[in-house]
Amino acid sequence: MNFLRPFSVLLAALALTASLPASAAERIPVVASFSILGDIVANVGGDRIAVTTLVGPDEDAHVFQPAPDDIKAVSRARLVVVNGLGFEGWIERLAQSANYRGAIVTASAGISARERAGDDDHDEHDHHDHDAHSHHGKDDPHAWQDPQNVIVYTRNIAAALARLDPAGADTYRKNGEAYVGKLQELDRWAIQQFAQIPDAKRRVITSHDAFEYFGAHYKVRFLAAQGVSTDSEPSAKEVAALIRQIRTQKIKALFFENMSNPKLLQQIAREAGVTPGGKLYADALSRPGGPAPDYLALMRYNIGQLLDKIRLN
Repeated sequence: MNFLRPFSVLLAALALTASLPASAAERIPVVASFSILGDIVANVGGDRIAVTTLVGPDEDAHVFQPAPDDIKAVSRARLVVVNGLGFEGWIERLAQSANYRGAIVTASAGISARERAGDDDHDEHDHHDHDAHSHHGKDDPHAWQDPQNVIVYTRNIAAALARLDPAGADTYRKNGEAYVGKLQELDRWAIQQFAQIPDAKRRVITSHDAFEYFGAHYKVRFLAAQGVSTDSEPSAKEVAALIRQIRTQKIKALFFENMSNPKLLQQIAREAGVTPGGKLYADALSRPGGPAPDYLALMRYNIGQLLDKIRLN
């Protein structure tokens, strides 16, 4: 009789159990600061975690005011993941209110921050005038607009989850690298798309300065009516200068953003004689069923919208 056989069967059963998805009750509660980051965290964590997102789809993290439910979610979390680079000015106060004692992981750690858009090619419209209004300081927080940066986010999140849950370390690594593969595929596709457009045509007007990383990576020049934060207000002089620039350079690519008030850009479009393009998803995903329910879909949708309009410039 083989006395080792029952033991080997037990080991196999334990291994199988460890690989099975955790039930909802057993999943590790993780809080992500906003919808795009929540999607990235969910891709890495898979079935081992339960993600709560504080600033949801089509919502604006720049003007977020935590509600009692947000305080409860943070108080129950075992990990809080934030973008960093000054994006979540409210996170420390929220953590204190929730009496949160766990780790707060900065997904953008290790990324070289870009300074906010400026007058680097002598355009009339000088974004530095927005400094007085922005809450972000000099660093541009919108690093996720470059898929290469999201690869850094992904690996930072995988490492943080592995520290919290060593038993799932291999799962987080595998999930993370599978997602990295999708990000690399997205980036290759995007580079090929923009390579077909002459540099001189790559000029776009948007609601606020959310696309500096995108612009630097894909060599697209973005001009914005607002500063890097959506609660900033441009002066009449800035608006007039932007309208003159649109007319002079015959820029046709003008876009609203899903979480911004469109009134200012509508005014600019009217006065410049330009028909606005579709909506871009800058700081938030769309709701499920919309065109940008996850990060990869968001990027493909935005790039498609941009290319359609840029070709008209």
